Amino acid sequence: MNQSGLHCIISGRVQGVFYRASTQKQAKILGVSGWVRNLPDGNVETMAFGTTEKLEQFKDWLWQGPSRAKVENVEVKQIPWEEYKTFEVK
Repeated sequence: MNQSGLHCIISGRVQGVFYRASTQKQAKILGVSGWVRNLPDGNVETMAFGTTEKLEQFKDWLWQGPSRAKVENVEVKQIPWEEYKTFEVK
């Protein structure tokens, strides 16, 4: 299995709309580990680790987000694999 990681900055209406909690739920469904947090500038940041296939599905979901979110951009960078046991909200 090819394991890798993604670092993403999500912008738009992504704070106060359950984006972090929904991201955590989706990560658990997909079996992706890592974390998600709000940034002071109103964006959301996440680092996610898993198989290439699962990360593609996760990335697609980040563009959608929960129903109240309005995602304008997802900036994605490939990063080296790191070991995380769970996916947490910071």
